[in-house]
Amino acid sequence: MSQIALPLEWPADPRDEEFLVTPSNARAAHTLEHWGAWPVMTALLTGPRKSGRSLLARIFASKSGGAIIDDAEMRSETELFHAWNRAQADRRPLLIVADAAPPEWRIKLPDLNSRLGASPIAAIGAPDDELMRALLERQFLRRGLDARADLIDWLVARIERSHIAVMRTVDALDQEVLERRKRLSIPLARTTLAAAALIPPPSMEIE
Repeated sequence: MSQIALPLEWPADPRDEEFLVTPSNARAAHTLEHWGAWPVMTALLTGPRKSGRSLLARIFASKSGGAIIDDAEMRSETELFHAWNRAQADRRPLLIVADAAPPEWRIKLPDLNSRLGASPIAAIGAPDDELMRALLERQFLRRGLDARADLIDWLVARIERSHIAVMRTVDALDQEVLERRKRLSIPLARTTLAAAALIPPPSMEIE
C-alpha cells in the first residue's frame, strides 16, 4: 500500500492522526502545501464531512502560520468577506473549509462571491480503493479487531465509497463482534451489513 503522510512532514499536533494521501486527495494536499503560489491569500478546502478536511486544515495552519475558518457555511457572509480582505491586507494565508464551493455553495453577497471565485480550490474527492482500504484498516486497528486482507477487499468492493460509510461499517461490525463474541469474517459482515442496509441484501449481491 502506497499511501503516505502529508508531504514534507508537516508538523501537525502530535495528538492528530496521520492524514493519508492517495490520488483521491493528493491534489488538495498539493494545493495547500504550495500555498505560496496561490494567486490570492485565501483558498477554499472542500470535501465531504469525515473526509479529514479539518485535520488537513489544521496541518496547513501549522505549516503555513495561516488561519482557518471551518464549517464556513455556518458563518455570516459579511464575516467571511472581511476575513478574505484581511488575509490579503495582512499577507497571511486563510483557508476556508466548506462542503462545496460556489455555485453549489450559494453565496448571496456579490462581493464575497466574486472573491471566492478568485480563490483556488483544494477539493477532497470520494475515497479511491487505496484510501478505502487504508481507512478500514486504521479503523479496525483502533477497535482492536482482526480484519484480514480478504475481508478488507470484500468490503471495499461492496460498501458505499464514502468516508462516513467506512465509519458506519466499522461501527456496525464492532458492535456485532462485541455482542455475539465472534471473530470478524465475510459471512458475519454480509449478514450484519445487509441488516444495517450498508450493503445490498444477499439476494441482490453480485459475487
